[in-house]
Amino acid sequence: MDRLQAVQLFIRVVELGSFSKAAVDLGIGQPSATKLVAQLEKRLGSRLLHRSTHGVTPTEIGALYYEKCKLIAHHVDEAETVAALLQSRVQGSLRISTSVAFGRRVLVPLVMRFMRGHPELQVELIFEDRYVDLVEHGIDVAIRMGRLADSTLGASYLGINPWVVVAAPDYLARRGTPQTPPDLSAHEALIYSTVQGDARWHFTGPDGQVLQVPVKGPLRSNNLSALLVAARSGMGLATLPWYVAHESVQSGAVQAVLADWVLPQQEIHAVYPSPRLVPAKVSGFIAWLQGQFGESWWALPGLERVEGKSGPLEQ
Repeated sequence: MDRLQAVQLFIRVVELGSFSKAAVDLGIGQPSATKLVAQLEKRLGSRLLHRSTHGVTPTEIGALYYEKCKLIAHHVDEAETVAALLQSRVQGSLRISTSVAFGRRVLVPLVMRFMRGHPELQVELIFEDRYVDLVEHGIDVAIRMGRLADSTLGASYLGINPWVVVAAPDYLARRGTPQTPPDLSAHEALIYSTVQGDARWHFTGPDGQVLQVPVKGPLRSNNLSALLVAARSGMGLATLPWYVAHESVQSGAVQAVLADWVLPQQEIHAVYPSPRLVPAKVSGFIAWLQGQFGESWWALPGLERVEGKSGPLEQ
């Protein structure tokens, strides 16, 4: 027996004084209504209703039980109202996960802008350079780069993350500026050990030609900011996302080279625990993010940079 259904039925029987009217009100048959209340009385071990040809009235115990049942029904309705409200409005706690560099440079200013428009939202930002289990860590949404593996997660496409080769002007003055990818064999490379093929850089030329170029150099790191600092100091050439390199290119601390050759681009996705029944706080945030990654998004003036006077600050 569905106890909540039985409680709701009992309330309507008392209020309407009729099994048949209560059954119609709840969309069930009268025999089912009579059986549900009989099962309820059997479970409680008490007679709740007087039945007569003139109608149905509560017993003394039934009247007391009715008052308690009304409170239960009220709390259930209140809980459903709260759930519906939370599902329809951007509010509550939102836990967001992303990588350190992207989080510090891009997501922090975007989240702050979103929060200004949704004052009932509380955000927790988690920066990790490894993928975390969303369900295990209670993450509402994660921003991830690259091709997504097949999974049960929900996912929404946000945009493209392009990369660029950069070097400091003094390095280029000393070693020359590479004109084509094969020229890199005569240069020092600052190698990002996570993507872009590690010590083999991949390029697509203006005519569609694809080249894989082995590189070597004095520094390898899995941290983009460390490679940017090294490039700014003149240690060699680095491949970096445009969102990391843009400020330094604009200031002249580094220069973009091999401009006619394109490095592999990464797709940016928002992923969330399930594609079904997505809370409004998650769907609203993702829908807003989908309008933030248009052409040259990394250079938009509204995207503030978390940097100091001497260069990037993130770890």
